[in-house]
Amino acid sequence: MLRYTIRRVLLTIPTLLGVAVLVFFMLRIVPGDVIEVKLRADGGNVSQEVVDAERKRFGLDKPLVNQFADWMVGMAKLDFGTSMWTERPVIEEISLRLQLSLQVAIMATLIAVFIAIPLGTTAALFRDTWLDYAVRIITIGGLSIPSFWFGMLIMLSLLALFNWLPPITFTPIYVDPIANLTQLIWPALAVGYRYCAVVARMIRSSLLEVLNEDYIRTARAKGVFEKLVVSRHALRNALLPAITVIGLEFTFLIGGLVVTEQVFNLNGIGQLFVQSVSRNDFMLIQGMVMLIAAFYVFVNLAIDLLYAVFDPRIRYS
Repeated sequence: MLRYTIRRVLLTIPTLLGVAVLVFFMLRIVPGDVIEVKLRADGGNVSQEVVDAERKRFGLDKPLVNQFADWMVGMAKLDFGTSMWTERPVIEEISLRLQLSLQVAIMATLIAVFIAIPLGTTAALFRDTWLDYAVRIITIGGLSIPSFWFGMLIMLSLLALFNWLPPITFTPIYVDPIANLTQLIWPALAVGYRYCAVVARMIRSSLLEVLNEDYIRTARAKGVFEKLVVSRHALRNALLPAITVIGLEFTFLIGGLVVTEQVFNLNGIGQLFVQSVSRNDFMLIQGMVMLIAAFYVFVNLAIDLLYAVFDPRIRYS
């Protein structure tokens, strides 16, 4: 198990290096200049000397190879540079919003997992009964309804029924847990519904496939209780594809909730992505792309390790 873990960790290094190289050079190909946008937007009358001085201050006058070397050295020190728009460290800009986006992602994941496993298992065990059809309606609804639209329905329902809306100002959970959960539980529910539908459908199809395997029939022929057959033999193997979906959906939630954040007025990573792209602030874009890539890499690493926990054949190989 230790050798397997070390090998998987080492494989993450070239992946992150490849992402770093691609994002750096691809952003330099995109037309546009953040300095021009910053100083001359809305008809700003700024001389070319001022623009050149500003470019020099941010190191944009250096050859591309030197800029790349500086950024790679800084990244090795966990220094992703300074935002060219706000002139604040990229790490600081991201950390201000990561807490919010990460908490919403974790809450949505917990809601989805705790609901999806019973729903998917029930639908598989009672296949083609009214319970299965009810679960299908719930999950198809979750797949069909966009999260931001469901969020708007939640907001309108709270306003119409209780004349109440969630607070606008974000409060960290360690400052006031009640105010924090009051604000973030609703976007987590809006996103978690779709998340739950995807996972439940995956569990249902996987469990139906596993229940037809020979070792399940053998366990039943030996007289093993049905609950043990399902929980210990069938569900454990059926969860392997669902774990992959859970991990991929979780990493998507870190930076992919742009519209949902707009609906609930949340200043998260998704909003920051849109702002940085519109301003062509490629230092900030680079930092956020590396953040999302790191999340994908390490979540996939965690999924691989969970595979080894659930399936001993992977561990022994």
